[in-house]
Amino acid sequence: MGSISINYFLRRLLIFFLTIWIAASIIWLIPRLAPGDPVTAMVSRMMRSSGYVENSDKIIEGWKQRFGLNDPLPVQYLRYMGNLLRLDFGYSLAYFPTPVSEIIGMALPWTVGLLLIVVTLTFLIGNFLGAVLVWRGTPRVFKVLIPMGMIFTSIPSILAAIFLIYVFSFLLNWFPMIGAYEQGMTVAFTPQFILSVIKHGTLPALSIIIVSFGYWTLGMRGMMITVEGEDYIQLARAKGLKPSYMLYRYMVRNAILPQITAFAITLGTLVAGQTLVEYVFTYQGMGTIIFNAITTQDFPVIQGTTFILIVMTSLAVLIIDLVYPLIDPRISYERN
Repeated sequence: MGSISINYFLRRLLIFFLTIWIAASIIWLIPRLAPGDPVTAMVSRMMRSSGYVENSDKIIEGWKQRFGLNDPLPVQYLRYMGNLLRLDFGYSLAYFPTPVSEIIGMALPWTVGLLLIVVTLTFLIGNFLGAVLVWRGTPRVFKVLIPMGMIFTSIPSILAAIFLIYVFSFLLNWFPMIGAYEQGMTVAFTPQFILSVIKHGTLPALSIIIVSFGYWTLGMRGMMITVEGEDYIQLARAKGLKPSYMLYRYMVRNAILPQITAFAITLGTLVAGQTLVEYVFTYQGMGTIIFNAITTQDFPVIQGTTFILIVMTSLAVLIIDLVYPLIDPRISYERN
């Protein structure tokens, strides 16, 4: 078994918190680089819809004072960082007085559930197909069909979502177009509700899987070709080991290690793709919330949801970095 030194653990932990701090600072800064402010934009939308808002100047000034937008930027930044330590993201500007944490709490389970399914299936399917492409025992027909199946890899997930909606929802009417479950149903762990969630989540998950598994397939194929030329593979063949045993014990186990590292790095890309897919399907996840917050310039919601997604990605990278020596016994972070 590999081992992890205390110095390495503390260094990785420091990088983890440093990454979160830098990301949180960027999240706070970017919305403030945009012209105007969210309160004025919100009142302007109200005026466009109703034609007139009485005492609009007083409303804007009162809301700015309420949310601390008149304070100097350093004061706003320090207050923002202090609130983050308590996971207090403030109140939504568009849905005041609803706390941002409440909005995130309702959407986060849907995003996490969909993300776990998508990541697991994409990783397993992609690496399996990549290994099969190189294995000498694979029938020729599969070596032709697998590359053809990666045609969707070249298109964005949002276009794949629109295509799947048209085929399986509009033409065939097999799956619903929108929502995370049937409207009117009560959220509960009942067979009917679980079946509805699976039915509504199939197309969003498939939209991400079909455009993502190709990257894993190509990566695994390249690693398998490299491993196939190693001396221990030639020795295994000379010893007369079964091809299926060699595929699992010698080739896949060694080729999969760089893929595990890439898994954590590309997790952020999958999250970004899922955000667009959730909006297309009106899925009750973080993606829909982020999109609506951007269109309404709801700074607290943008900051809160993005911060949570960054923490999830950084935490996944940290966990994989720490368990990597346990996966590969040849790796040790102990200093000699």
